Amino acid sequence: MSQSILVLLTGFSVSISLILAIGAQNAFVLRQGLKGQYVFSVTMICALSDALLIALGVFGFHWLLELLPGLDDIARYGGAAFLLVYGAMSFYSAWHQSHGLNPAHMQQQPSYRDTIILCLGFTWLNPHVYLDTLVLIGSVSSQFPQHLLAFASGAISASLVFFLSLGYGASLLRPLFALPLAWKILEFVIGIVMWLIAFQLLFNH
Repeated sequence: MSQSILVLLTGFSVSISLILAIGAQNAFVLRQGLKGQYVFSVTMICALSDALLIALGVFGFHWLLELLPGLDDIARYGGAAFLLVYGAMSFYSAWHQSHGLNPAHMQQQPSYRDTIILCLGFTWLNPHVYLDTLVLIGSVSSQFPQHLLAFASGAISASLVFFLSLGYGASLLRPLFALPLAWKILEFVIGIVMWLIAFQLLFNH
């Protein structure tokens, strides 16, 4: 096996291990997959955003931090505020949830525009995505200065595979989420995840 392929597989494994962690963005993609709404657009926004950030991390990490020294604080506080608000919305939904997946419920869902805005928020207002892509992946890639393209290709491929699998694979769980209780539990768990991440951003820096 050539060195380039080994580096590509390394990039894939590093990236997938970071993305697999439960987070706000993954919870949002999962919920859209369960609803079957705008799944392709949501997964592509997540994957393409990751691709851009991974490329920046691999090819220009140190340059980016020098250019935007306050990026860390802006992302941290903005992301925490966003997660606190959306977490509260999830708790509210869990408390008032009285239906599962059914046609009437589907008609009341956010518009395409609102869904895309939320997806962009979960993606770009999430400081962890910058830590994972710019810092961690960027740092690991520095071990392979002669194969940066192969490493980046592997890491980007992992993101694409994961989000497509999460978004479209969620459809297998739809029979379960026809039950109102399942949606209550999901919304409550999502709210907890959102708030835990927000508090971590605010108090564990």
